[in-house]
Amino acid sequence: MGSKRGAFLALGFVAIAVLEEVRPLRRRVEKKSRHVLRDLTMAAMSAVATAFMQERLVGPRAEKVLAQGQGLLRQMTLPRPLRVIAGILLLDYTLWVWHWVNHRAPFLWRFHRVHHVDLDLDSWTGLRFHFGEMTLAGVVRLMQIRLIGPDAASLTIWQALLLLSIFFHHSKIALPWTVERALSAVIVTPRMHAIHHSEVREEMDSNWSSLLSVWDRLHGTFRLDVPQDAITIGVPAYLGPGEVTLPKIMVMPLRPTDGDFSRGKSGMHRAPFGEHGTPLRQ
Repeated sequence: MGSKRGAFLALGFVAIAVLEEVRPLRRRVEKKSRHVLRDLTMAAMSAVATAFMQERLVGPRAEKVLAQGQGLLRQMTLPRPLRVIAGILLLDYTLWVWHWVNHRAPFLWRFHRVHHVDLDLDSWTGLRFHFGEMTLAGVVRLMQIRLIGPDAASLTIWQALLLLSIFFHHSKIALPWTVERALSAVIVTPRMHAIHHSEVREEMDSNWSSLLSVWDRLHGTFRLDVPQDAITIGVPAYLGPGEVTLPKIMVMPLRPTDGDFSRGKSGMHRAPFGEHGTPLRQ
Protein backbone atom coordinates (compact mmCIF):
# COMPACT_ATOMS: atom_id res chain seq x y z
CA MET A 1 0.00 0.00 0.00
CA GLY A 2 2.82 2.38 0.86
CA SER A 3 4.57 1.89 -2.48
CA LYS A 4 1.30 2.43 -4.37
CA ARG A 5 0.62 5.64 -2.45
CA GLY A 6 4.19 6.81 -3.12
CA ALA A 7 3.81 6.13 -6.84
CA PHE A 8 0.46 7.95 -6.89
CA LEU A 9 1.93 11.02 -5.19
CA ALA A 10 5.03 11.01 -7.41
CA LEU A 11 2.87 10.80 -10.54
CA GLY A 12 0.65 13.58 -9.25
CA PHE A 13 3.63 15.85 -8.54
CA VAL A 14 5.12 15.25 -12.00
CA ALA A 15 1.78 16.01 -13.67
CA ILE A 16 1.40 19.25 -11.70
CA ALA A 17 5.02 20.30 -12.37
CA VAL A 18 4.51 19.80 -16.11
CA LEU A 19 1.14 21.57 -16.24
CA GLU A 20 2.43 24.65 -14.45
CA GLU A 21 5.11 25.09 -17.11
CA VAL A 22 2.58 24.63 -19.92
CA ARG A 23 0.04 27.05 -18.39
CA PRO A 24 2.00 29.37 -16.06
CA LEU A 25 0.04 31.73 -13.83
CA ARG A 26 3.05 33.90 -12.96
CA ARG A 27 6.34 34.92 -14.52
CA ARG A 28 9.45 33.46 -12.96
CA VAL A 29 11.62 35.73 -10.78
CA GLU A 30 14.72 33.58 -10.29
CA LYS A 31 16.49 31.15 -12.57
CA LYS A 32 14.53 27.90 -12.35
CA SER A 33 17.54 25.63 -11.75
CA ARG A 34 18.69 27.76 -8.79
CA HIS A 35 15.18 27.86 -7.35
CA VAL A 36 14.58 24.12 -7.72
CA LEU A 37 17.99 23.11 -6.35
CA ARG A 38 17.50 25.27 -3.26
CA ASP A 39 14.01 23.92 -2.62
CA LEU A 40 15.09 20.31 -3.14
CA THR A 41 18.00 20.73 -0.74
CA MET A 42 15.70 22.09 1.96
CA ALA A 43 13.19 19.32 1.18
CA ALA A 44 15.87 16.65 1.60
CA MET A 45 16.84 17.97 5.04
CA SER A 46 13.17 18.19 6.03
CA ALA A 47 12.61 14.62 4.82
CA VAL A 48 15.36 13.40 7.15
CA ALA A 49 13.84 15.29 10.08
CA THR A 50 10.35 13.99 9.25
CA ALA A 51 11.56 10.39 8.93
CA PHE A 52 13.37 10.65 12.26
CA MET A 53 10.29 12.04 14.03
CA GLN A 54 8.05 9.43 12.42
CA GLU A 55 10.32 6.55 13.44
CA ARG A 56 11.23 7.72 16.94
CA LEU A 57 8.16 9.63 18.11
CA VAL A 58 5.06 9.89 15.94
CA GLY A 59 4.81 6.30 14.70
CA PRO A 60 5.34 4.43 18.02
CA ARG A 61 3.34 6.90 20.11
CA ALA A 62 0.50 7.06 17.57
CA GLU A 63 0.17 3.27 17.58
CA LYS A 64 0.03 3.29 21.36
CA VAL A 65 -2.57 6.07 21.43
CA LEU A 66 -4.82 4.31 18.92
CA ALA A 67 -4.37 0.91 20.56
CA GLN A 68 -5.48 2.36 23.90
CA GLY A 69 -8.54 3.98 22.36
CA GLN A 70 -7.49 7.52 23.23
CA GLY A 71 -8.87 10.60 21.53
CA LEU A 72 -12.22 12.30 21.00
CA LEU A 73 -13.55 10.04 18.26
CA ARG A 74 -12.65 6.89 20.20
CA GLN A 75 -15.00 8.02 22.95
CA MET A 76 -17.93 8.39 20.56
CA THR A 77 -20.19 5.72 19.11
CA LEU A 78 -20.19 6.40 15.38
CA PRO A 79 -20.57 4.20 12.29
CA ARG A 80 -17.10 3.59 10.87
CA PRO A 81 -17.65 5.53 7.61
CA LEU A 82 -18.78 8.56 9.58
CA ARG A 83 -15.87 8.18 11.99
CA VAL A 84 -13.41 8.11 9.06
CA ILE A 85 -14.93 11.27 7.57
CA ALA A 86 -14.97 13.01 10.95
CA GLY A 87 -11.32 12.10 11.45
CA ILE A 88 -10.34 13.63 8.11
CA LEU A 89 -12.27 16.82 8.86
CA LEU A 90 -10.80 17.22 12.34
CA LEU A 91 -7.25 16.53 11.15
CA ASP A 92 -7.65 19.14 8.44
CA TYR A 93 -9.16 21.75 10.76
CA THR A 94 -6.49 21.34 13.43
CA LEU A 95 -3.88 21.80 10.67
CA TRP A 96 -5.62 25.10 9.81
CA VAL A 97 -5.15 26.13 13.44
CA TRP A 98 -1.48 25.08 13.40
CA HIS A 99 -0.85 27.09 10.22
CA TRP A 100 -2.51 30.14 11.76
CA VAL A 101 -0.38 29.80 14.88
CA ASN A 102 2.78 29.55 12.73
CA HIS A 103 2.05 33.07 11.50
CA ARG A 104 1.03 34.47 14.86
CA ALA A 105 3.73 33.11 17.20
CA PRO A 106 7.09 34.88 16.54
CA PHE A 107 9.13 31.80 17.44
CA LEU A 108 7.22 29.60 14.99
CA TRP A 109 7.23 32.29 12.29
CA ARG A 110 11.05 32.26 12.40
CA PHE A 111 10.88 28.78 10.90
CA HIS A 112 7.77 29.12 8.74
CA ARG A 113 8.98 32.26 6.96
CA VAL A 114 11.66 30.10 5.28
CA HIS A 115 8.76 28.74 3.25
CA HIS A 116 7.29 32.19 2.57
CA VAL A 117 10.47 33.92 1.42
CA ASP A 118 10.61 31.77 -1.72
CA LEU A 119 10.38 34.34 -4.54
CA ASP A 120 8.86 31.91 -7.04
CA LEU A 121 5.71 30.21 -5.81
CA ASP A 122 5.34 26.91 -7.64
CA SER A 123 4.99 23.19 -6.97
CA TRP A 124 8.61 23.03 -5.78
CA THR A 125 7.78 25.52 -3.02
CA GLY A 126 5.41 22.89 -1.65
CA LEU A 127 8.47 20.77 -0.84
CA ARG A 128 10.44 23.57 0.78
CA PHE A 129 10.09 23.80 4.57
CA HIS A 130 12.78 24.31 7.17
CA PHE A 131 13.78 21.09 8.90
CA GLY A 132 13.14 22.82 12.24
CA GLU A 133 9.53 23.46 11.27
CA MET A 134 9.10 19.85 10.17
CA THR A 135 10.49 18.61 13.47
CA LEU A 136 7.95 20.72 15.33
CA ALA A 137 5.25 19.55 12.92
CA GLY A 138 5.98 15.97 13.99
CA VAL A 139 5.15 16.86 17.57
CA VAL A 140 1.96 18.59 16.41
CA ARG A 141 0.94 15.56 14.36
CA LEU A 142 1.21 13.40 17.48
CA MET A 143 -0.91 15.92 19.40
CA GLN A 144 -3.53 15.79 16.63
CA ILE A 145 -3.70 12.02 16.86
CA ARG A 146 -3.85 12.08 20.66
CA LEU A 147 -6.61 14.68 20.70
CA ILE A 148 -8.72 13.38 17.81
CA GLY A 149 -8.14 9.62 17.92
CA PRO A 150 -8.68 9.13 14.15
CA ASP A 151 -8.94 5.77 12.45
CA ALA A 152 -5.82 4.63 10.62
CA ALA A 153 -7.84 5.01 7.40
CA SER A 154 -8.57 8.65 8.20
CA LEU A 155 -4.90 9.37 8.72
CA THR A 156 -3.80 7.55 5.56
CA ILE A 157 -6.43 9.15 3.31
CA TRP A 158 -5.95 12.63 4.74
CA GLN A 159 -2.15 12.58 4.49
CA ALA A 160 -2.25 11.43 0.85
CA LEU A 161 -4.84 14.05 -0.13
CA LEU A 162 -2.98 16.71 1.84
CA LEU A 163 0.33 16.10 0.07
CA LEU A 164 -1.34 16.19 -3.34
CA SER A 165 -3.18 19.36 -2.36
CA ILE A 166 0.07 21.00 -1.22
CA PHE A 167 1.69 20.26 -4.59
CA PHE A 168 -1.38 21.59 -6.40
CA HIS A 169 -2.13 24.81 -4.55
CA HIS A 170 1.51 25.88 -4.45
CA SER A 171 1.73 25.41 -8.21
CA LYS A 172 1.38 28.20 -10.75
CA ILE A 173 -1.13 26.40 -12.97
CA ALA A 174 -3.33 28.98 -14.69
CA LEU A 175 -6.75 27.38 -14.44
CA PRO A 176 -9.71 28.98 -16.23
CA TRP A 177 -11.30 31.45 -13.83
CA THR A 178 -14.61 29.56 -13.72
CA VAL A 179 -12.78 26.31 -12.85
CA GLU A 180 -10.69 28.05 -10.19
CA ARG A 181 -13.73 29.59 -8.57
CA ALA A 182 -15.63 26.29 -8.59
CA LEU A 183 -12.72 24.31 -7.12
CA SER A 184 -12.05 26.94 -4.45
CA ALA A 185 -15.52 26.27 -3.07
CA VAL A 186 -14.16 22.91 -1.89
CA ILE A 187 -10.34 22.84 -1.94
CA VAL A 188 -7.42 25.25 -1.87
CA THR A 189 -6.44 26.45 -5.36
CA PRO A 190 -3.33 28.11 -6.87
CA ARG A 191 -4.82 31.63 -7.06
CA MET A 192 -6.21 31.30 -3.56
CA HIS A 193 -2.89 30.23 -2.05
CA ALA A 194 -0.90 32.82 -4.02
CA ILE A 195 -2.79 35.50 -2.09
CA HIS A 196 -1.58 33.87 1.12
CA HIS A 197 2.01 34.13 -0.19
CA SER A 198 1.64 37.84 -1.00
CA GLU A 199 4.12 40.31 0.49
CA VAL A 200 1.13 42.39 1.64
CA ARG A 201 0.50 41.48 5.26
CA GLU A 202 -3.30 41.71 5.17
CA GLU A 203 -3.36 39.42 2.15
CA MET A 204 -0.93 36.94 3.70
CA ASP A 205 -3.22 36.87 6.73
CA SER A 206 -5.86 34.94 4.78
CA ASN A 207 -6.39 31.54 3.15
CA TRP A 208 -4.78 29.45 5.88
CA SER A 209 -6.38 26.21 4.69
CA SER A 210 -4.22 23.36 3.36
CA LEU A 211 -6.79 20.97 1.87
CA LEU A 212 -10.42 22.00 2.37
CA SER A 213 -11.23 25.69 1.91
CA VAL A 214 -14.27 25.54 4.19
CA TRP A 215 -12.22 26.51 7.26
CA ASP A 216 -11.33 29.92 5.81
CA ARG A 217 -14.94 30.47 4.82
CA LEU A 218 -16.08 29.66 8.34
CA HIS A 219 -13.48 31.99 9.88
CA GLY A 220 -14.05 34.79 7.37
CA THR A 221 -10.47 34.58 6.09
CA PHE A 222 -11.25 33.31 2.58
CA ARG A 223 -10.05 35.55 -0.26
CA LEU A 224 -10.06 35.21 -4.03
CA ASP A 225 -10.29 38.91 -4.79
CA VAL A 226 -6.71 39.85 -5.69
CA PRO A 227 -5.59 39.76 -9.35
CA GLN A 228 -2.49 37.63 -9.77
CA ASP A 229 -0.52 40.31 -11.56
CA ALA A 230 -0.96 42.56 -8.52
CA ILE A 231 0.76 40.06 -6.21
CA THR A 232 4.44 40.08 -5.30
CA ILE A 233 5.40 36.74 -3.78
CA GLY A 234 7.56 36.80 -0.67
CA VAL A 235 8.23 38.65 2.58
CA PRO A 236 9.08 42.38 2.31
CA ALA A 237 12.43 42.14 4.13
CA TYR A 238 13.61 39.31 1.85
CA LEU A 239 12.57 40.25 -1.69
CA GLY A 240 16.08 40.30 -3.13
CA PRO A 241 17.53 37.05 -4.53
CA GLY A 242 20.63 37.63 -2.41
CA GLU A 243 18.50 37.50 0.73
CA VAL A 244 17.19 34.00 0.09
CA THR A 245 20.29 31.99 -0.75
CA LEU A 246 20.56 28.50 0.70
CA PRO A 247 23.05 29.40 3.48
CA LYS A 248 20.87 32.34 4.54
CA ILE A 249 17.57 30.49 4.69
CA MET A 250 19.15 27.64 6.63
CA VAL A 251 20.02 30.04 9.48
CA MET A 252 17.00 32.32 8.97
CA PRO A 253 15.26 31.04 12.16
CA LEU A 254 18.10 32.73 14.10
CA ARG A 255 17.24 36.15 12.68
CA PRO A 256 14.75 38.49 14.41
CA THR A 257 11.28 38.91 12.93
CA ASP A 258 10.33 42.47 13.90
CA GLY A 259 11.48 43.97 10.59
CA ASP A 260 9.96 41.38 8.27
CA PHE A 261 7.04 43.58 7.18
CA SER A 262 8.36 47.08 7.92
CA ARG A 263 8.80 47.75 4.19
CA GLY A 264 5.54 46.05 3.27
CA LYS A 265 2.82 47.55 1.08
CA SER A 266 -0.85 47.99 1.79
CA GLY A 267 -3.49 46.01 -0.05
CA MET A 268 -5.56 49.17 -0.56
CA HIS A 269 -3.94 49.80 -3.96
CA ARG A 270 -5.42 46.68 -5.56
CA ALA A 271 -7.18 46.92 -8.90
CA PRO A 272 -11.02 47.03 -8.97
CA PHE A 273 -13.10 44.01 -9.87
CA GLY A 274 -15.75 43.47 -12.49
CA GLU A 275 -19.50 43.67 -11.92
CA HIS A 276 -19.81 39.89 -11.44
CA GLY A 277 -16.95 39.70 -8.94
CA THR A 278 -14.43 38.59 -11.57
CA PRO A 279 -11.00 40.23 -11.36
CA LEU A 280 -10.48 42.60 -14.26
CA ARG A 281 -6.96 41.20 -14.72
CA GLN A 282 -6.44 37.47 -14.52
